[in-house]
Amino acid sequence: MKLVGIVGSNSDQSYNRLLMKYIAVHNGDLFDLEILDTKDIPLFNQSNDQTDSGPIQFMKRKIEQADGVIIATPEHNHTVPANLKSLIEWLSFKIHPLDNKPVLIIGASYYDQGSSRAQLHLRQIMEAPGVNAIVMPGNEFLLAEVKQAFDEFGEIKDAKTSEFLQVTLRKFVKFVHVAKALEEPKPLPKEDLNATGQIATTIPDVDMRAADWVEQAAKKVQAVSGDTYVQLDRGILTVDQINYLLSSMPMELTYADSNNEFLYYNAGKEQAGTLAGRRPDQVGNPLIVCHPAKALKNVEWVLQQLRAGKQDVIRIHVPKHGPDKYVVHSYQAMHDDQQRYVGLNEYVMDIKPVIDWYLQQTKQQLVGTTSTTAAVASASVKSEPVSNDAVASASVKNEAATTTPAKADGVASASVKP
Repeated sequence: MKLVGIVGSNSDQSYNRLLMKYIAVHNGDLFDLEILDTKDIPLFNQSNDQTDSGPIQFMKRKIEQADGVIIATPEHNHTVPANLKSLIEWLSFKIHPLDNKPVLIIGASYYDQGSSRAQLHLRQIMEAPGVNAIVMPGNEFLLAEVKQAFDEFGEIKDAKTSEFLQVTLRKFVKFVHVAKALEEPKPLPKEDLNATGQIATTIPDVDMRAADWVEQAAKKVQAVSGDTYVQLDRGILTVDQINYLLSSMPMELTYADSNNEFLYYNAGKEQAGTLAGRRPDQVGNPLIVCHPAKALKNVEWVLQQLRAGKQDVIRIHVPKHGPDKYVVHSYQAMHDDQQRYVGLNEYVMDIKPVIDWYLQQTKQQLVGTTSTTAAVASASVKSEPVSNDAVASASVKNEAATTTPAKADGVASASVKP
């Protein structure tokens, strides 16, 4: 289960952040908790709309990806801090990621009331129209006199307090499951796999399906090459150096933009043969050309998840390469400085050499492998068989296109022959 923890205080020495870290450390068996700070959240001002700013969009995406939210609030003048209130205002102004999202409210305070009044106020705010979160009733966790509550290692001193917190968190996990069972899935917009639209970086008047698209497009925009320097976010390299770097990566990389046009792959992998079957003439193609028709349903599902921010990365093990390879296809959403979706980075890698090296170094061994799967979950955890429903190959059976989206996430941009 994936949860996010929002720290209501923007103080550098926040006890509510310390409480959230304690929860993350001691509850890894219950959930994965990602802690989010409110330090960079601008003061809410309807006349200065910052809904599309990076900090707000980042919060939106993380909350939407999570199964539930834990909010830890201090108490300022009998209510919640201004920075936390501003965050909720932004998340209920034009965007509504908290809508029907299970929320647990906790808090820590210097005084013996343990942020009780702030928590009561926050419950009312979270249930307001526009926010419409599903706040877990009862089960208040109020950590009072917080300066004395933690030891030097960030551990809660009082055993009964720690035990009550664990009980509350276990109940919240059950609450999240119930809330998700009642939730109606919201359909996502259709993906234009033909890439008929245009974005700011689309190169016009060049046929996307042309075998020499790269040459035509480079001439059209007068693209730099060779020893021309390019300034990157933290460095300066020539185009040749960038190519050397990308070609040396121990994985096959693919870039498809937000218009669903396949723009790049690191061609250096062609020399040894590719796992994803990319070809030079595919560059420039719309994604619909790069996949068999039976795979398009699952291709669209992956793109929808990444574009909508439901997930940042989707991975699948592709066993078609045989038992001597552990091939993993990963599909990573890319975002600009304003957290806007700008495309898909697919990276394909045989992780077996890395695992073999790690096992040799640590003197560990894999357990729970089967004859039909290459189980690589960890050196100490038994792995489950993986069903062969990847759509990263033209040889996948037709049933793959009708599997549940959670298993079928092959969007190997140019990874299959059309």
